[in-house]
Amino acid sequence: MAPTKSSNLAARMGRWSADHWKTATFGWLAFVIVAFGLGGLAGMKSIDPNKPGPGESGRMDRILDAGFKKPADESVLVQSRSLSATDPAFKAGVADVVARISKVEDVQNVRSPYDAGNADQISGDRHAARVEFAIRGDADKAADKIAPVLAQVDNAQSAHPELFIGEFGDASAVKAVQTAFADDLGKAGLLSLPITLAILVVAFGALVAAGIPLLLALTAIFATFGLIAIPSHILPVAQQAPALVLLIGLAVGVDYSMFYLRREREERAAGRSERAAIEAAAATSGRSVLISGLTVMTAMAGMFLTGDQIFESFGVATILVVAIAMLGSLTVLPALLSRLGDGVGRGRVPLVSRLRRDDGDGRIWGAVIDRVLRRPLLSAVLAGGFLLLLAVPAIQLKMAQAGPDTFPKSLAVVKTYDRMQGAFPGTAMAASVVVQAPNVKSPQMQGAISRLEQRALASGRMYRPFTVDVNQAGTVANITVPIEGKGSDAGSNASLALLRNEIVPGTVGALPGTEAGVTGFTAQWKDSKDDVKASLPPVVAFVLLFAFVLMLVAFRSLVIAAKAIVLNLLSVGAAYGVLVLVFQHGVGKNLFGFTSTAGIDPVVPLLLFVILFGLSMDYHVFLLSRIREAVQRGASTDEAVAQGIKSTAGVVTSAALVMVAVFSVFIALSMLFFKQFGVGLAAAILIDATIVRGVLLPASMKLLGDWNWYLPTWLEWLPDLGVSEVDTPPETGSSPVSA
Repeated sequence: MAPTKSSNLAARMGRWSADHWKTATFGWLAFVIVAFGLGGLAGMKSIDPNKPGPGESGRMDRILDAGFKKPADESVLVQSRSLSATDPAFKAGVADVVARISKVEDVQNVRSPYDAGNADQISGDRHAARVEFAIRGDADKAADKIAPVLAQVDNAQSAHPELFIGEFGDASAVKAVQTAFADDLGKAGLLSLPITLAILVVAFGALVAAGIPLLLALTAIFATFGLIAIPSHILPVAQQAPALVLLIGLAVGVDYSMFYLRREREERAAGRSERAAIEAAAATSGRSVLISGLTVMTAMAGMFLTGDQIFESFGVATILVVAIAMLGSLTVLPALLSRLGDGVGRGRVPLVSRLRRDDGDGRIWGAVIDRVLRRPLLSAVLAGGFLLLLAVPAIQLKMAQAGPDTFPKSLAVVKTYDRMQGAFPGTAMAASVVVQAPNVKSPQMQGAISRLEQRALASGRMYRPFTVDVNQAGTVANITVPIEGKGSDAGSNASLALLRNEIVPGTVGALPGTEAGVTGFTAQWKDSKDDVKASLPPVVAFVLLFAFVLMLVAFRSLVIAAKAIVLNLLSVGAAYGVLVLVFQHGVGKNLFGFTSTAGIDPVVPLLLFVILFGLSMDYHVFLLSRIREAVQRGASTDEAVAQGIKSTAGVVTSAALVMVAVFSVFIALSMLFFKQFGVGLAAAILIDATIVRGVLLPASMKLLGDWNWYLPTWLEWLPDLGVSEVDTPPETGSSPVSA
């Protein structure tokens, strides 16, 4: 008896690819090469870090951009514990710095602390001095021109070992962060690939079977690296996006291929022919991959609702890599399986292959599921209570924008920044009060600026020196105000609030026909954080609604769809709780290698939500598809739950291990953003693949019984996308093979 042909889209794609394996395989390789080549030709356009952002700071930055062609400002700090600024050796060091950087073509407006009128460039204790200058041209191009200047500063340090000589400023800070991100991306790739391959070897017990998912994931990543460059000319790419592509691409690419390949191996072990096994895998696991991929992409699309360039670029990058990985799994994988046949099991690793079971059942998970199904209410209460307890700290979650104090202490600019903050409080992260008026040189405005300076100093939160720059038209003034704090901490935010709420409105902002506001690092970070917080509700609503609809259509059950949302929210809440415990309360900070516990980067909570909600659906869809498949073949709900979870325990565990391992690699990187992202994702996937899918899901399905499949009559019009394959006995003449 031959198996009934399934008509779902994934099954049709699998059949076509198996029939045309050369076209599918070489067409895929050509696609990857062309995509990567097109990206190289087009070039990737990155987000301009100096582009005005949201809120008041964005409005003030646009006024500055229109009134000034302001270049990037830089400072070189010269400092000594023993020498004073009046000592000959100290003066010689400063003079050497001035001479060296003045020779660099792109340097302009070099200001020595010993020039007339620059006494404020020498610290109060007389042991530090600043050499100030600007980088010629547009500020957004300055980071590309800073390397020769940094080299000259390093040479000056070598020539004067008795002094500390270091640089910090708009361009050098951006360059350092860009370099750190690039180094982290290289390190992530170097560490994640061998770890992933090792887990796959253990999962399949054979080198060929282990290599196929990794190769498909890598080709999807390379294709995405190329294709993302094309839309970047319309929607520039954030500097974190390549790391996100690597992380998500490895996770979903390997998972999708594992689900598909493991099902094909199970079908062969059950006695089906090579072709029948491929078709069964395409109709079942292929369908799960399709539904899961669409759910992940839908979740990622929620980032477009933020209106923020960074999140929008994340949305483009993640949707592209998931779509390409899904396409590869549905086309190239069946083509390769058709060509290799049982050769996919070649390169067996003897010890590992003997430890595996051919039927796909997991010994440990089998025992766990049996106990959960015997006591479903107790299991649900204990597991649910634990996750709620873990989620409680999330109530305390506070966002803190990444600043120099959160960057790796090994960075030269961070060392200079720390010293500069000590010697010249507030100057490294000064606030800018921007004033636009018909005539900012009028006596009334000059009097208001003087009152602003007096009130700022009287507050105790702001320091000298104040600087006032006026554009040529005399319509815009930029007043630099050094403020207390490290830029993004409570002290800086309190200083910003005082400026915005009291000092500016009571002085320069009180004059008629004047627009005044505050920008600068602290103001920009505060406004960006507020913008992200405002974006959370619509993004969450979008993801929940569309994930619910997709699950409802996929499984034709109101209960399954609602329960999927609740279980995923529990996973996300627990992950947020872990983030707060680690990065706010400092649990394990020495182990993870960070010092700042100011809060969570504003990008992380929203990004974690959409990614976790999407990735959690991988296991949920895969498990529920196997359970529903058994129910459609006549099994009771209890039997189907036990059979479905036990038969998928091995592959789900392996897939979760791959994700957790890849995400954990990011914890070892230097940037705090990556550490927070890695901890949140690794914790959530671990929780999701164990407590949620191994305990809460079977316990809740046992308790609900046939109500799991409830669909109101008014929703009967929904299309049936279910598994239509009929369970058939092994084919005559075929022989089972090891899975």
